[in-house]
Amino acid sequence: MTRLLPILLAAVLLIGGGAYYMSQNNGSVPGVSIAEAQDADVELAPDMVMGDENAPLTVIEYASFTCPHCANFHETVFKDLKKNYIDTGKIKFVHREVYFDRFGLWAGMIARCGGDTRYFGLTDMIYSGQQDWIGDGDPTSILDNLRKIGRTAGMNDEQMDACLQDEAMAQSMVAAYQQNATADEINATPSFVIDGETYSNMSYEDFAKLIDEKLES
Repeated sequence: MTRLLPILLAAVLLIGGGAYYMSQNNGSVPGVSIAEAQDADVELAPDMVMGDENAPLTVIEYASFTCPHCANFHETVFKDLKKNYIDTGKIKFVHREVYFDRFGLWAGMIARCGGDTRYFGLTDMIYSGQQDWIGDGDPTSILDNLRKIGRTAGMNDEQMDACLQDEAMAQSMVAAYQQNATADEINATPSFVIDGETYSNMSYEDFAKLIDEKLES
């Protein structure tokens, strides 16, 4: 599992003519700060939900788009979880983003840019292509790679640029992460809150056993 680190920023790209501004000292951009994200007046970004709203059991995943263990979970465990429990109406699945770094926040903004109908398709592409879009860690390359993923989902550069420059959305996303993760005492990713209890990463077999036990109780 990846341990949670204190978030250093709520970075929004300032894009113009293919260029961007970003402080190399702290990774932040003027206009978006952690203090602002924590402000009581900031509206929290909504949860991203898959499955039947009236399902008997809710599973909340806390995950980072830059966490290798999270990518592995979505490439392996999640596929069977979706097939056997989400698609069958047994559980409602909530994906809550955790931001270790600016790159994870950018990925989240691209994922949400596609709206509710595209969100989980985009998260699949972001997780499955994690090593490719992160590459050598160069911010410009990462941005270009995330844009490619967005284009594959049917978005254009203008649409994605508008999302990446949406400071209010960045603040609401970071505020939601901070408030929810603190309330659920999340200290690693991926972590899961199931029926009010927090669990660490596990195999599909263990996940299925746990869900079956809770559904039968």
